[in-house]
Amino acid sequence: MARIDGVQAAYGARAAEYAGVLGTVESLADADLEFVAGWAKNIEGPVLDVGSGPGQWTQYLNGLGVPATGIDPVSEFVELARTAYPDVTYEVGRAENTRQANGSLGGVLAWYSLIHTEPSEIGKALCEFHRIIRPGGGLALGFFEGPELEPFEHAIITAWYWPMERLADAIEAVGFTVTHTEVRTDPGARRHGAISALRHQGPLA
Repeated sequence: MARIDGVQAAYGARAAEYAGVLGTVESLADADLEFVAGWAKNIEGPVLDVGSGPGQWTQYLNGLGVPATGIDPVSEFVELARTAYPDVTYEVGRAENTRQANGSLGGVLAWYSLIHTEPSEIGKALCEFHRIIRPGGGLALGFFEGPELEPFEHAIITAWYWPMERLADAIEAVGFTVTHTEVRTDPGARRHGAISALRHQGPLA
């Protein structure tokens, strides 16, 4: 199954190709843009775009007036994003170790950023998001939704389908309250899921 070094190598080898197809705001689905914009309008404070890839979502958030920076484990993506969007900050970083201060963010966007993460490891990223988001702040995730938690052969490297309820439960287990979920299937595409959630105001019981 996919590990971080394998993911870095696989995406690094095809970063320019990926960015050419999906690296602009114009390449994003209207429904996804609406979901993220609706989530972002309720965020107070800076946002970290985790798994920012070629940078289009970080750029989109800044275009909405939301101060956002991007991190990605693939250095090739970071360089492409810096070139395409020079007014936005991008750094090499990982979901499990963002190097952000406790409670320093208004929100985290993780749009298809955890699709290659082993299910047994996903809690580490979610706990990291909980640590860096302030109480009352928001989390938004996009992912491949399916009836079973199972791997499939993604175009780049192995990815996972997550049942909506199971991923929502994992998010709530680390200290978030899920506030909205969406599922849809676009023509010619795999089933899409999206979740938004709020970090608990107080500590976990």
